[in-house]
Order: sequence, then C-alpha cells, then structure tokens
Amino acid sequence: MPSQERIAVLLPCYNEEATIAETVAGFRSALPGATVYVYDNNSSDRTCALAEAAGAVVRTERQQGKGHVVRRMFADIDADVYLMADGDLTYDPQSAPEMVALLLDGQYDMVVGTRRHEAKDAYRGGHVLGNKLFTGLLARLFGRTFNDIFSGYRIFSRRFVKSFPVLSSGFEIETEMSVHALELRMPVGEVETRYLARPEGSESKLSTYGDGWRILKTIGTLYRVERPALFFGSIAALLLIAALILSIPLITTYIDTGLVPRVPTAILVTGMTIVAVLCFFAGLILDTVTRGRREVRRLAYLSFDAPGRVA
Repeated sequence: MPSQERIAVLLPCYNEEATIAETVAGFRSALPGATVYVYDNNSSDRTCALAEAAGAVVRTERQQGKGHVVRRMFADIDADVYLMADGDLTYDPQSAPEMVALLLDGQYDMVVGTRRHEAKDAYRGGHVLGNKLFTGLLARLFGRTFNDIFSGYRIFSRRFVKSFPVLSSGFEIETEMSVHALELRMPVGEVETRYLARPEGSESKLSTYGDGWRILKTIGTLYRVERPALFFGSIAALLLIAALILSIPLITTYIDTGLVPRVPTAILVTGMTIVAVLCFFAGLILDTVTRGRREVRRLAYLSFDAPGRVA
C-alpha cells in the first residue's frame, strides 16, 4: 500500500458508549497510519469522551440523521482514501486493509464490504429479506446493483467523496451512494467481510418497517430523478392502456348505433389520454435535463485524481 496515501476512518455515532472505544482501537490497529474520526450525532451518553480517550478525533453534527453526518464528514475531511463504518462494532476492522488495497490496486472509486453474518443475532431475518428484495429492485430499475446495497462498511476514493452530493438525511444514505456509483458508471468492487452481533448493552437504531419505507421512497425518488423517461413513460403507458380499455364499450356502441350515450366515460377517457401524452413529453424533457446534470456530475467526478495515482 503506498505510504503517501492519506487514509481517514469515518465513524458516525449516536449513543455508542458500549462499543466505540473498541471500534476505534480496532481500526487504529488494522490501519496504523490512518486518522480515525468519530462524528457524534447528539449522543446523550459518554460516546465522545470514550472515543477521544481511545485516540479518535471527535467532532459533532447537530442535525439528527446519518445522512446529515455523512454530508458533514465528506465536506470536512481531506484525504485520499475514506473508510466509513459504524461505531457499533458490527463491522470487522481486520477486513479494512484488504478493502483499502483493493481500492488502490484496482483504482476503484468505491469498495463495499458485503456482510457475511455468522451469528444468528447479527442480522435479523426481516433485514435479510428486505436487503434481498431491495437489492433485486435496484437491479431491475437501474440495470446493475451490489450484493449488499445496505452495507455501511465502505471504502471511497477522494473523487467519489468530493463529487457525491449527499441528499439523504437518514439510513437511506447507503442506497443513494450505490445509485450514485451506478449512474456515473464508476469502477466499484466488493469484499466479503464478517458481520458481527452487537455486544451486550448496545442497541440498534434501525426500524425495520420505518426505515424500509424510507428506503423504498428513496429508491422511487432516485428512479424518478435519474430515469425520468422510463418513470413518466410507465405512467403514460398505464394511463393510455386504462383509457383504451374504457373506450372499448364506447367505440362498439358508436359503431352499432352512431351514438355516444356514456358522455362522462368519454370525458374521462379523453382526460386520461391527454394526461398520458403530457406525462410522455414531460419524461422526454426531464430526460434531457437529467443527461445534462449527469454530464456535469461526471465532469466534477473526473476533476479529481484517480485512487492510487499521485498528482
């Protein structure tokens, strides 16, 4: 691993006093030359004091939510390689050198730590099912995906971090990162890593149904923003099909009698057809805008040096 690469370990935390000291120690041991940053998100326990005592640089972000913390970390920290993990001791620090080496050797922009849970308590069944469903949905909508889109254990290049807008506010941030990499056709990799059960006294902040709903909305929003032609085109197609089905009795009656007795239905069909046409052209117009935005984002992304390359 090139010695000149500056590595920053980023740990967003909220009430993790039971695990933060050991997490910091684990990453300092695995990556001796790295600087470990702990960003506290309004913890009411001793997270900050324990993290600082363990050798981390402690900073705070007052806006509640992981997305807000990630936005602050990415804006504040200047490094060549960024490692992001959680402060709950569920991600294995010993996988960090392999992930960093893969990022640098392959000149990747993101390496995802695909979780392999060995303990029954490490990963709830509902989360496993949800991960598989959302991973499959992402693959269908965007054409490609990762094996674990919700993993919070990731390594980034500088050009990924500085070109990533961070629009999410909560745990849906991992989904946004995945879509950002896929849409800009970034070189990415994956490394299988152990996913450990939380130690006693440490509680998960995740809500299976609440966070699942937020992630689903995020995927829908990203699909509308990144693929407007397909999004609005699908709505236009559904409306047009419904209008055609409703118009069949009107057409047959008119052929038989020369009359249109169902005036409200005729008005409804006309309105649905007009809306379908408007949706179709709205999709085409927004697709042109999206292509322009994507070009700007791509140019911003390419303005930074590739990982492992010295300017």
